[in-house]
Amino acid sequence: MAISSSPRDDAHPILVLGANGKTGGRVLDRLRAAGHAVRVGSRSAQPRFDWEDRTTWTAALDGVRAVYVAYQPDLCVPGAVETVTAFYDAAAEAGVERVVLLSGRGEPEAQDAEKALQATALDWTIVRASWFFQNFSENYFLDEIVAGAITLPEGLAPEPFIDADDIADIAAEALVDTRHSRKLYELTGSQAFTFPEAIAQISAATNRQIDCNIISMDDHAKLLSEAGLPPDLSWLVIYLFTTVLDGRNTPIAHGVEQALGRPPRTFAGYVARTTPTGVWGAI
Repeated sequence: MAISSSPRDDAHPILVLGANGKTGGRVLDRLRAAGHAVRVGSRSAQPRFDWEDRTTWTAALDGVRAVYVAYQPDLCVPGAVETVTAFYDAAAEAGVERVVLLSGRGEPEAQDAEKALQATALDWTIVRASWFFQNFSENYFLDEIVAGAITLPEGLAPEPFIDADDIADIAAEALVDTRHSRKLYELTGSQAFTFPEAIAQISAATNRQIDCNIISMDDHAKLLSEAGLPPDLSWLVIYLFTTVLDGRNTPIAHGVEQALGRPPRTFAGYVARTTPTGVWGAI
């Protein structure tokens, strides 16, 4: 995708937080391809950035003109809103002009983080996204899909999954193009479907049997604990299942069309592109 570009400014890079994540890495790729100076925001980068160590923020923000904010692990975790609000203040004090925030659709805490950004003097764009296609191929469900059986809790509503590439297209543009200034884009795919329906598409494309085992939410929580998932991550998974996937997010939104003037990528297209990589196994 060609990014509508502000003038190149090598002296004032764009800081991309969550640079090792699904959207952050894609945003970095797009900005670099368009010739923009970027700074990687991660604990392994130099200068180092760590959400939990505010002493790292000053060096990471030094000379930066815009920031992509993707909070790890999620804006709904306790303390996240306070942390990102403090980061907005630090960014403004450092002379940052623009912040693009990745927000979670249907999460009350994420919307609090949005309001905190909107209350600042910073120029902002918010991309409020549903669950990613890439959760099936880059982590979360990948190991179970490869193993041929996925276990899910009962009661999950249909979800209009979104492609992380659509999110990155919009975020990268918003970091350098003022036409996205003070816009909130709610991003979904063009169709809502259930997790078993999504798995069925992957199963058909790969010519593999992938079973979906549905259990109670309590049993699923126990399963996560028995699998050795840390308690804070187990809490996050159950919170997202019971909050975000309770039906509130099933309606389709049109943020991709509003931002880019085109429809969102489809899940079928994602499956067709991903299957030949072999990440899901036999074809």
